[in-house]
Amino acid sequence: MKTVVEELSPTRVKLTVEVPFEELDHAFDVTYKSLAKQVRIKGFRPGKAPARLIDRYVGRGAVISEAVNHAVPELYNEAIQKEEIFALGQPDVEVTKLEDNDELAFTAEVDVRPKFEVADYKGIEVTVDNAEVTEEQIDEQLGFLRERFSTLAGAERPVEDGDHVSIDLSASIDGEKLDDVAVTGYSYEVGTNAMLEGLDETLRGMESGGEATFSTTLVGGEHEGREADVTVTVHSVKVKELPELDDEFAQLASEFDTIGELREDVRKRMTEVRRIQQISSARDKALEKLIESIELPLPDAVVDEEIQRRRESLEQQLAQSGLTKEAYLESQEKTEEEFDEELTTGARSAVKAGFILDQLAIQEDLSADQGELSQYVFEQAQRMGVSPDQLAQHLVQSNQIRVAFTEVVRGKAMDLVLSSAKITDEDGNVIEQETAEEKAAKAAAQAVEGLEVIEEDTESAAEETPADDVKADDVKAEDAKADDAK
Repeated sequence: MKTVVEELSPTRVKLTVEVPFEELDHAFDVTYKSLAKQVRIKGFRPGKAPARLIDRYVGRGAVISEAVNHAVPELYNEAIQKEEIFALGQPDVEVTKLEDNDELAFTAEVDVRPKFEVADYKGIEVTVDNAEVTEEQIDEQLGFLRERFSTLAGAERPVEDGDHVSIDLSASIDGEKLDDVAVTGYSYEVGTNAMLEGLDETLRGMESGGEATFSTTLVGGEHEGREADVTVTVHSVKVKELPELDDEFAQLASEFDTIGELREDVRKRMTEVRRIQQISSARDKALEKLIESIELPLPDAVVDEEIQRRRESLEQQLAQSGLTKEAYLESQEKTEEEFDEELTTGARSAVKAGFILDQLAIQEDLSADQGELSQYVFEQAQRMGVSPDQLAQHLVQSNQIRVAFTEVVRGKAMDLVLSSAKITDEDGNVIEQETAEEKAAKAAAQAVEGLEVIEEDTESAAEETPADDVKADDVKAEDAKADDAK
């Protein structure tokens, strides 16, 4: 097989492949076996008809066409491996020469990852928010805890925001009562604006036993969007009573004996959360700086695919939440043009980040082993609220194991960038990162639970591509399908 590579642009190449007919024997063998099972030739059992009779029965041209359709994908894959081409997406193939018993020639145009080096990735400087926790923030967290242990007590006074009222609601349009718009004994917190527009304003100042009518636009149901008269009746008014912040509350709400110990525990936990947020923020900012420091041409088709993936993901989320795109844009205070621009910018950034991290992984010879893949699956399963074995089975069945390997390798490349970064807070304090040993110990402890079942589910995939041998330079078309590298 002879191959010639022509660079059409920094992100697209054209392969010309020429193959003598004798190298197509395997493709013809497969074709004859397949056709022999389909045709019925007198005197021969199914699958036993000789090639010369199949040529006469179905036509030599049809046989050649079938064999070429089988051979071209294999020859294309062989060519890109031989030429070390990092192909992205499916190629545009055209057969340019096909002469029986002579030669097959075809061209394949395909998008490729641009060639570049990741230099100066060490020592990136980033600034993150301070991790210091204020007394006010601790008070706010304790306030949330007090809310959980609050009680409701009857109040002999007019309704105020924050009160919990028991109400009946009924509605009518043009004097006709609506049976499907009525509730009885409903508990509602005034001031939340969680029901009908105008309800909260009507309830304020009412007393137990009172009744009032207001006009509003109905939402949902058969009469959605129509103006209706709604009557609200208040049965009871209750006020929320919060426990005192004392030792007794500390013993009720926690394992601590004193309020001082509880406050100190809250401070410690909040500080740890802030520290995790600092490292996460540093990771994002370091990647942003790395992206900005490298100029790269991006294949339009790959960017368009990422845009479409993000658009479909958003539409799916909106459909699940019952929102329209127009309502979403209004809530975000964005126009359609601003939304499209933001979507395109994010997609280009994601594709570029993937290219950079892949190249860095190649330069530093980073790889992913089975334990690291298990840890990745375990963490993703936790985020998605499913069991590790369910996620592992899904990855295998949907042929997404390669994408998981890619994400693990990219994560290790980003860890490499972050490990050498200089991270400081707003006050100039240097933020210390976890050591590699600490990370490894934590990862091992978290992965133990799902390790065995994940290994079982990925065994067949690992046999095809052994985990120890999977490196960044193996990653090709699947790169464009991975999630945002951040």
